[in-house]
Amino acid sequence: MNWLYKCLAIFTGSMLVAVGVNLFLVPHRLMDGGMIGIGLLATYYMQLPPGMVMIFVSLPMYLIVFFFDRRLFYHSFHGMLISSFFIDVMSDLRQWNLLSTSSSAVTGGVMIGMGVGLMLAYETNTGGTDLLAQFFARRFNIPVALLILAIDGLIVALSLRTIGIERTIFSLITIVAVAATTHMFSGISKKRLPYSVIGPLGSVKSTQIRQEGRGWRLLWRK
Repeated sequence: MNWLYKCLAIFTGSMLVAVGVNLFLVPHRLMDGGMIGIGLLATYYMQLPPGMVMIFVSLPMYLIVFFFDRRLFYHSFHGMLISSFFIDVMSDLRQWNLLSTSSSAVTGGVMIGMGVGLMLAYETNTGGTDLLAQFFARRFNIPVALLILAIDGLIVALSLRTIGIERTIFSLITIVAVAATTHMFSGISKKRLPYSVIGPLGSVKSTQIRQEGRGWRLLWRK
């Protein structure tokens, strides 16, 4: 059943990322960080498909991960391919301009963060810098969302000359929204410990309440 959840996470996450990029960022020429940001720059100034650029730029990073972490490579490679595919296939959404620049920056960032976080929760990602962030997070016990935020901030800052100060500020808002939402969604697949209360309850000297399946069981000693 795990493979089914993983497939659903990749499909849903890729759709969310593609909608966030095409419907909210591109109409206002906003940036994201990582490989998506590099792909957007290629779209804005060379009219290249961002998904295709993401694939080619991500390949060297996947080659490095292939030699050092085969499990991460096999779990992540298809996530990068599918998300890049949806970003290019759903390019018709770029014709719409539904929200203001500020609203699009937040909404697009939240949608991308939901997609990235959902895929990270099931050990896959959109490739590139997300892959490197997950690679280093697993080795140095650093929150992956924090690493993504740092890398994305650097890429957006480097694009200042190309997109201008106003769009850079809104793009920074976008990556903060991406990082916060990624952090929230990246832990949804973790199992929670059963809720328990241990201690005196009324006249009962020692009481334990624990969850069993879908019900509750009360154990006590007098």
